Amino acid sequence: MRNRPRPPRTGPLLPWTTIRAGARRRRERPVEPSRFGPRDLLSESVAGILQRPARSALTALGTVLGVGTFVAVLGLTATTSSQIDSRFNALSATEVGVEDTGGERPEFVPDAFPADADRRVERLNGVRAAGVYWPVRLRPDERVGAVPPGTGGGDTGERTQVIAASPGVLAAAGPHLAQGRTFDAYHDRRGENVAVIGSGLAARLGISTLETAPAVFVGDRAFTVIGIVDDVRRKADLLLSVVVPRTTAERIWGGPQDGQRAKMLISTRLGAARQIAAEAALALDPAHPEYFRAVPPPDPRALRGDVTSDLDQLFLLLAAICLVIGAVGIANTTLVAVLERTGEIGLRRALGARGRHITAQFLTESGALGALGGLVGTGLGAVTVVAMAVVHDWTPVIHPLTVVVAPLVGLATGVLAGLYPAWRASRVEPAEALRR
Repeated sequence: MRNRPRPPRTGPLLPWTTIRAGARRRRERPVEPSRFGPRDLLSESVAGILQRPARSALTALGTVLGVGTFVAVLGLTATTSSQIDSRFNALSATEVGVEDTGGERPEFVPDAFPADADRRVERLNGVRAAGVYWPVRLRPDERVGAVPPGTGGGDTGERTQVIAASPGVLAAAGPHLAQGRTFDAYHDRRGENVAVIGSGLAARLGISTLETAPAVFVGDRAFTVIGIVDDVRRKADLLLSVVVPRTTAERIWGGPQDGQRAKMLISTRLGAARQIAAEAALALDPAHPEYFRAVPPPDPRALRGDVTSDLDQLFLLLAAICLVIGAVGIANTTLVAVLERTGEIGLRRALGARGRHITAQFLTESGALGALGGLVGTGLGAVTVVAMAVVHDWTPVIHPLTVVVAPLVGLATGVLAGLYPAWRASRVEPAEALRR
């Protein structure tokens, strides 16, 4: 077979050096940088979130609950701490105690308080109620019971305290009566054998009603129970004592004995305690005010601080647990989304997306869901604090820093929860993903 003639060359031959130089230039051409900018990242993340709205809502729900609980817990902690402070302040700013110091009197006077001590102090501006009291020293054979001694039964089984008090003591203590009433100036002036007891002592004595005019026996002396107290604002030992009028105790047992001295309890208006403490001794005995010492109760700062600190630590722990639960929910849902979107991830990788692009997209999605959940949770937490304060008639207290930080906490929670799923998505091989 004859060889066909080759067609003539139409152009000039390129030298071999020129061909090698062109190939070298093509090899050395710089790789074009990625054009996956912030705008593309944001649009793709929003599209990924809106593609499955129900799943995105459930993913954000964990952050909503976590951040909402975080804000609500911190707000309720601040609110309750404020209430505790106000209760402590109200108690310490409205109570004054007066003690009989004895002064430089040559003889021992067990009860230096005048008979009209209540009225003298109550005339001071800012005093609500005032009264003199002391514990009665009973003989060894005198015990408190519901029936006379020797008849069997009715004994409390222990040495119950008997307190002699003027009518102002019960008024200053702020009692809450379950039944009956407290004795007044009439009973005190006449030295009536009446008594007021606490509900705990009444239960031990078997006294459940005052309709039958029950009596309490101290030794062989009967005292008609005219009132049962179930709570007091001050001087809680009154709930476990038999309180009798001051003049009745003086008639039966005499005044304070064996080194005992009478005391006075004063209830004041808010903020007047220190003023009353400075004026009480002079009102009781203008000639010898040194016989008395008025002492406002110390501010229980240590106790108040311990209570507030314990509440803060407990509530912060609860808030942290809620945030961890929310983070676990976001991580779980995001990881499931990665498994469901394996084909989409493989297609993106096949079209040129790099691992860092996939990582950034999933981190942006989880961070956006966390920030959205943080905003919604902050609003719900603030509403919860206000609602609880309104129900309990409190003043709601929410620190501004809590409201500012809470959405950022949601954002950080979403980003941290999405780290592993995003890393897992960036490791997907395109060929394997497309094969699935």
